[in-house]
Amino acid sequence: MGTYIYGFIEARHPCADEDWYEWDAWVVSMPLSPLYESFGCLFGVRNRLGWNPVAAARGLPADVSELVRARYEEHVRIDAAMHGCTWVTWAELRDLDMTVRPAARGVLDVQSRHGSSISRYRVDDQWPEDVVEEYGMPPLGASPVEAPMGRWDVSGVTLEYRPMTRLDALGPGTGWEHVFGVMQALARRFGPEGVRLVVWFD
Repeated sequence: MGTYIYGFIEARHPCADEDWYEWDAWVVSMPLSPLYESFGCLFGVRNRLGWNPVAAARGLPADVSELVRARYEEHVRIDAAMHGCTWVTWAELRDLDMTVRPAARGVLDVQSRHGSSISRYRVDDQWPEDVVEEYGMPPLGASPVEAPMGRWDVSGVTLEYRPMTRLDALGPGTGWEHVFGVMQALARRFGPEGVRLVVWFD
């Protein structure tokens, strides 16, 4: 069963600290569409590669906008499986070191014959048993410990052993570049600490 992300980009009104300002300090900019690969990297959810997550288990911000609070509470009422509520500011995301790697030695991608789907396996000190059983021992060597990164074909199926970085999880082609683009644009108006992403999962 997959994991679904729910979330919103919020911006903090620049006049929120003024005496006359009487509305929510944080307002919703836009909802977040589901984006899967990076859950472990950013939020520590389904963290099978062993990332040191950027913003795990922070809970709902105390000053979250009423709209986001209401939506979160509604989701929790409907589905007891909701979990992992957290948030992260644009300032944190902007300054990420995109060369950081997870604890896993690498990943092994297996692409179907028609290129329509990819299965990804974590690689540590041994090749995944399922892959060896189906496709044989990788030509890179009997152990991934000393094996070079590389790509090979078996009966029309392409296998690739490669490193994984934050850029792979969050960079171009992942969908996150669009989320980051919106947050960056909002930060020019509200400041990098005045734009954040609030998320939760089921």
